[in-house]
Amino acid sequence: MANVVLEFKASAGDSEPQSRPVLIIGHQTNLQKVSWSQIKGKLQPVVSKEIWQAALSGLNPNPTDSCPLYLNHATVAALPSRVSRHNSQSSAHFVSRLVRSCLPGGNNRCIVMVCERSDVFASSCAIARAFPIFSRRSNSSRRAEKKHVTVEIVVVGEENSALGVAQLECLSNAAHGVRMAARIVDTPCNEMNTDHFLDEIKAVGADLGITPVIIRGEELKHRGFGGIYGVGKAAEHPPALAILSHTPEGATQTIAWVGKGIVYDTGGLSIKGKTSMPGMKRDCGGAAAILGAFRATIKQGFKDNLHAVFCLAENAVGPTATRPDDIHTLYSGKTVEINNTDAEGRLVLADGVVYASKDLSADIILDMATLTGAQGISTGKYHAAVMTNSEKWEVACVRAGRSSGDLAHPLVYCPELHYSEFTSAMADMKNSVADRENAQSSCAGLFIGSHLGFDWPGVWVHVDIASPVHAGERATGFGVALLMALFGQASDDSMLNQVSPLGAATNTSEDKMERDCKRRRLV
Repeated sequence: MANVVLEFKASAGDSEPQSRPVLIIGHQTNLQKVSWSQIKGKLQPVVSKEIWQAALSGLNPNPTDSCPLYLNHATVAALPSRVSRHNSQSSAHFVSRLVRSCLPGGNNRCIVMVCERSDVFASSCAIARAFPIFSRRSNSSRRAEKKHVTVEIVVVGEENSALGVAQLECLSNAAHGVRMAARIVDTPCNEMNTDHFLDEIKAVGADLGITPVIIRGEELKHRGFGGIYGVGKAAEHPPALAILSHTPEGATQTIAWVGKGIVYDTGGLSIKGKTSMPGMKRDCGGAAAILGAFRATIKQGFKDNLHAVFCLAENAVGPTATRPDDIHTLYSGKTVEINNTDAEGRLVLADGVVYASKDLSADIILDMATLTGAQGISTGKYHAAVMTNSEKWEVACVRAGRSSGDLAHPLVYCPELHYSEFTSAMADMKNSVADRENAQSSCAGLFIGSHLGFDWPGVWVHVDIASPVHAGERATGFGVALLMALFGQASDDSMLNQVSPLGAATNTSEDKMERDCKRRRLV
């Protein structure tokens, strides 16, 4: 998968399955809407119309099903017939699974994705997740040739016109963002330390014609970024705050995305155990997602000011590491008594969101992070945990999750009951809760929000992606699609407008899922 070139086309052209293996995938009802003339060129002469129709009638998705049409060269796969109201109508997670398990091998392959127009974006991002880039297997490094996978989207339903060039470009940029974010998260710290992450940011900046602002090392300390500096000061490669800024003429508001970029988290002196430390290269997942989404979003035209703020550090152990009992002054001016050096993400993000407010004058601040192990307990492996000071934005995040396939679910937002968990006799607050059984994920988010101030007049959204950032040993690129959809209304792109929480298509999909749920009976 590492050397796969993924290409989205309005038409993949005709080719026999022996020379170009094909996977045709969709909900069974959508597959039945496809005419034989639309797909016969990819199946003939080895698959007849009768075989195709027999395969469709024999599919029994529970939740999915597949049927080989000709040896291992041609396969049709069906997605779940219905989904619950907390899932995406696109069945995005099942799309990724079926592509991984059912796509035939070969150097030149084809995927035909059959879906309604409202599911095109989520389905395309789901396909991208099935093709991770990073690999250090010796046999893959010896292969010079690239494998090609062509994705053709067949749109069915009321709006069944073919996708245009601009829409295909949007899918391509989104897929690039998803795969880039996954590559960064998959890359181990010996190849993705803070120096290397800055190189990634500079590369995206060069691609977009943007020069990043970088505050690094001792300069962080001198300028008052006690959170980022305190977390990363013991590492060989110094911590950094990096900012990419898109400031178009005519912008009416300013948006800032703040990403947690802990390139490796040992836990610091509150060190993790030998079984919980492997995988901590993924602690930069929030920053990786924001970088991938920023590139894709700007490529598609963004009408408002958009800043991507990266809080980069390695939480290492060494003579200069922060100790429990140390007190740091963060960029907000508030003092924090450290009672757990493994609660480091909130420290760097607190500096990041205050910078976004104070220096960038952001109206809307969203922070994204692999923040708490408790997130997986709160909302599971597939749904990011969302907390915000705005009910409107809470609803928007959930809807954007369904339309993008990057699912999200709200956390409790109740500072008056939970913020007291950080009470300190020595400083303004501690950095970790007193009671780990009292809404851990919510409390961690509240720590970040408290540095903005709970009376801050802007919109603040916190997205914890600790569990969805990976599936097994592979990163998912989670967060890219969610951000692109959530802020789609500020884009010039018609597809992103359609999947945004304020788009009519999203509401139609919501209504359809609600009706489906009401028809289902409890077992």
